Amino acid sequence: MMRRLTNSALVLVLLAGCASPAARFYTLSAAPGPAAPAADLTVAVGPVTIPAVVDRPQIVLQAGPHEVRMDEFNRWAAPLATTIARVVAANLVQLLGTPRIVLTPPALGADTEYRVAIQVQRFDSALGEAATLDAVWVVSSTDKQTQTGRTTVREPAVEQTFEALAASHSRALDRLSRDVAAAVQGLR
Repeated sequence: MMRRLTNSALVLVLLAGCASPAARFYTLSAAPGPAAPAADLTVAVGPVTIPAVVDRPQIVLQAGPHEVRMDEFNRWAAPLATTIARVVAANLVQLLGTPRIVLTPPALGADTEYRVAIQVQRFDSALGEAATLDAVWVVSSTDKQTQTGRTTVREPAVEQTFEALAASHSRALDRLSRDVAAAVQGLR
């Protein structure tokens, strides 16, 4: 009987030691703030492309100049390109003062006045250091005017947490959204 209890206890200890930590999921968010004065315009956001190295559920951390580390237990809650498009669209609602901002592939956004395409060149995450965003974007209007720009920003992540890193990326996307909003207003 004693041997059976000892074996059962040993099995429980081994099973507890093999348990994996629970995965945590993070998302990016739009910047809070007052809305701009109301405007009567429509904007389609998309497509958004991202580098293949970060196009995965795991948060990819910069481990050195030529090394990355994928964190299996800290993940994005949704595909990163989709999340970036959603956050930029939500920011543009406030910045441009219109609720008529849609997420769409270019073929489906043909009836909008403006289309925004974003190609993210870098989306670097350094835990406890910074989030770096480098994106090329194009705003085109139905009257064939275009404005191209590049937004490069490094947002500090002072805490060594994934939540602080996600907040830093959100602030970087706010800067990108402001540049895009200025381009839309410049084409009007």
